Amino acid sequence: MNIRLSPMSGALLLLLCLNGCAQNRTLAPPPGGEQVSVVVKVPQNLTAEPMQVMYRSEKCPIKRSGPDWTTYEEDGYLSTTVQPQQQGQSGLYEAKLPINGGSRCQWQLSNVTFGVTYANTTHFGENVKAGPGGGVIVMFDKHLPQQRSAFQPTIEVNGDVLISKDYYPLVNEQFIGRQETRAWLFGEGEIYLYYRASDARRVTFEPLLHANYALYSVEPKVQGEGYTRYIYPDGSVVADGRDPSFKKLQSIRLTAEKAR
Repeated sequence: MNIRLSPMSGALLLLLCLNGCAQNRTLAPPPGGEQVSVVVKVPQNLTAEPMQVMYRSEKCPIKRSGPDWTTYEEDGYLSTTVQPQQQGQSGLYEAKLPINGGSRCQWQLSNVTFGVTYANTTHFGENVKAGPGGGVIVMFDKHLPQQRSAFQPTIEVNGDVLISKDYYPLVNEQFIGRQETRAWLFGEGEIYLYYRASDARRVTFEPLLHANYALYSVEPKVQGEGYTRYIYPDGSVVADGRDPSFKKLQSIRLTAEKAR
């Protein structure tokens, strides 16, 4: 069920989908309340993805069942999708998120998932789809986000957050399951980078896309026969069963830039 955010000066109008609470609640941030500004600087050929925003409430808990059939309570949650708005004619896209969601449940901002993806993949070839990568999750409380990697560490930040990271095109050709080609954004992390910044009031993400240093990968055509081949921008090919090397890409680019 969609729930409309009550009017608030300076805030975006949000359409909210309530999950987890036993009955309907409304999100009603108090006028003039504190906000977190989330800004994404979008490189050419990319687009800012819609932001997935999570609010939680101690006042409106939900009941869960344990593996031994016991019940317990945890904070209720309320999720919404927010489309960041372009600032003038610039490449900056911003969304302002109320920290206190108000209402009877006193919703509090828990985390936001955002990032960039390819808006145009035609320069990689026909029928190339945009893949994942280039994502960030920032947590503002003790809770873990909806999407969590067991291998990617969480970076603790005091104050505002500035994230400036290098990314490379990764064009992956897949055959097993279904044949398709996707253009990913490949960085030093996994699909998402994780930050916890409980007192941040401004989060800025500046992805640096090195479009001229694409990494190509071709997966095996038969299950269990061979490894994925990675073709690096310098023409070298690696097919040893290991994941692609971000450090190798960085080295190739920095060496080429130094030689100019």
